[in-house]
Amino acid sequence: MQKNKLEKLASERSYPCVTISMNTNRSYPDNQKDSIELKKLVKEAHEHVVDEFGQHEVSNLLEKIDFLEELIDFNMNLESLHIFLSETTSEIVKSTWPILKNVVSVAESFVIKPLIKDFNRIEDYMILELSQTDIRLLHAINDTILGEMPHELFPIGKNMQSSSNQDKATDGKQTDNRIREFFNQIDKALVKIHNQTEMNVVVICTEANWSKLLQVADKPSIYYGNINKNFNDSSANSLGSETWKLVVAIQEETRAEAIKEMQEAAGHGKVLTDLLDIFLAVQAGRGDLLITHDDYQQAVKMNGQYSFYPVDDLTLPGVIDDITSEIAWDVISKKGRAIFTSQEQFKSFGNIALKVRY
Repeated sequence: MQKNKLEKLASERSYPCVTISMNTNRSYPDNQKDSIELKKLVKEAHEHVVDEFGQHEVSNLLEKIDFLEELIDFNMNLESLHIFLSETTSEIVKSTWPILKNVVSVAESFVIKPLIKDFNRIEDYMILELSQTDIRLLHAINDTILGEMPHELFPIGKNMQSSSNQDKATDGKQTDNRIREFFNQIDKALVKIHNQTEMNVVVICTEANWSKLLQVADKPSIYYGNINKNFNDSSANSLGSETWKLVVAIQEETRAEAIKEMQEAAGHGKVLTDLLDIFLAVQAGRGDLLITHDDYQQAVKMNGQYSFYPVDDLTLPGVIDDITSEIAWDVISKKGRAIFTSQEQFKSFGNIALKVRY
């Protein structure tokens, strides 16, 4: 999920904003059912908008709703589909993560919580295939390899450490120095790409080469880790699957560390668990780390600028379908972290918890 797209959807305030979110199926014939389900949700969205605004006042929006199906190729489905429509916006996002239930929202803002989860869970990263004489840099999203990384810094070229001077090549120390220089050149290029894209790296190489790379690394934190195998030793599909397993394990570890951080902060009185208290603290820019249970959402009706009360009827005018969505984005936009989890360790906090900066 691109951050600029998320920012645009999160910041829009125009009544009505229509959000349609539904689970989808990747394969035939199950994906044929998705068209039927979308028809039902489109009809629900159309009727909701007409009931509240009439036909003429929002005719452009109704036309967008009615022609939705023509814009969607159900043969290219992922795990879920998210549609955002207003007078000025038409955005369709396919996600690799399922949602709790299919929903239609008509409100003053879009329901972006599924996209925030994507923002946290979809990993855009690099795969470096490395030997002492050759390299290849690939671009991956989750378990899918998109192809070679299009960047002017790569390919660097082969390491010519043994081609120019046979006498030097037989000198073990000289050979080792040339390998380190080759790896140092690669590392500097990767750091530049990381600084431009924020993408980290999984390295495919032997343990010996991994050790040498880390010894010359200017910024070791950009490396997720390595998979110990020889250069070009597997197909793209199996390589993507192996690297993704490593990345998922790191993500789970990151969530576990965040929960531990929350537990330690609670011991110092720096954790809030009341939803309104969390909302006010985030509004004030105090939100450092927000953790929300995967399945938790809460519709509210604002009662002034700094207060709200929970509601069950989502069709009421001015209802925010899920205040946790807005809170999470507010934390992220103010340089905090927002994490979603279903891990057992978080249960003691309830559904939502915020570590405050002060």
